[in-house]
Amino acid sequence: MKLRYSLVLLTVLSTTLFSACEKSPEREVQIQGKTMGTAFHITMVTKDDTRRVEERINKRLVEINNSMSTYDPESEISRFNRMTEVGRPFPISADFLEVMTAAAQLYELTGGAWDGTVNPLVNLWGFGSRRVAPRVPDPEEIDALLPKLGFRHIEITKDGALIKHHRAVTIDLASIAKGYGVDQVAAVISDAGIRHFLVEIGGEIFARGRRADGKPWRIGINTPKPMSGATEVYKVVAISDRAFATSGDYRNFFEEGGRRYSHVLDPRTGRAVENGVASVTVIAPTCTFADGLATALMVMGPEKGLALVNQLPDVECLIIVEEAGDGLSEHPSRGFRAEP
Repeated sequence: MKLRYSLVLLTVLSTTLFSACEKSPEREVQIQGKTMGTAFHITMVTKDDTRRVEERINKRLVEINNSMSTYDPESEISRFNRMTEVGRPFPISADFLEVMTAAAQLYELTGGAWDGTVNPLVNLWGFGSRRVAPRVPDPEEIDALLPKLGFRHIEITKDGALIKHHRAVTIDLASIAKGYGVDQVAAVISDAGIRHFLVEIGGEIFARGRRADGKPWRIGINTPKPMSGATEVYKVVAISDRAFATSGDYRNFFEEGGRRYSHVLDPRTGRAVENGVASVTVIAPTCTFADGLATALMVMGPEKGLALVNQLPDVECLIIVEEAGDGLSEHPSRGFRAEP
């Protein structure tokens, strides 16, 4: 459905790494590293030593990666994907269950515009992990694949197991697993008593409280054009106690027959989306939800997307559409606020 890029700019992170002693005033402490095939950056406002918190964060990220990484052949998700038995319960961990429950809710809420079983379609178009050149598949190829896709083929039992109802169905939760990782890291930091922090994994963000200078956390949205630089800011959003996720189609695409095809695919039709949406930013209570919804809104387009978001409590979005002549038009939800 999409490949995740860091489509947001963290405009407030300081460049000095330090841990303050107990008698010092609260200052911004940064940690960073690698996880889930991408990088993470965390800023905490504290006067305490953060080494134990960092250890807990790294442990938590390893646990999540071991559960839902499709690149680890022994992860839960990889073992489930290899299973071909229909009707046999596959017990899963609490992490996997929580993400699968959120995935099922997103699938139903968006009418299938978000679908975690879409990866074979992504591979068919050449946007997946398989090293094949991107191409427009023949309609017959797409139509043959569609019956094997669909979250409806997976049952989540009351006792925390998954059941396949089609032997070929597989799951890739990349479009919400990073958001879940952000939420879990935020929980670790909160449990340590730190009230002001920002967590970012692969461009997905959760911010709580304020910066060390008392100002809000400010997040920049990248200008959604293929030639824009990684630091080119389109809008800036101030957030606190909210998650922030952005998805876009302007970094990963190919051209064929004079037309541009992006990696954003409609799971319901198997075709590349051509609704003009260049970027979607979602602000929501959790990053798991914001991450998945941003993907779905890319597929749904501005009219249906805004109709959905305006019905959701505590959720806002900005849908940016590419117009003729290299212009951009904005489609914000009712409560979305941003600065130039």
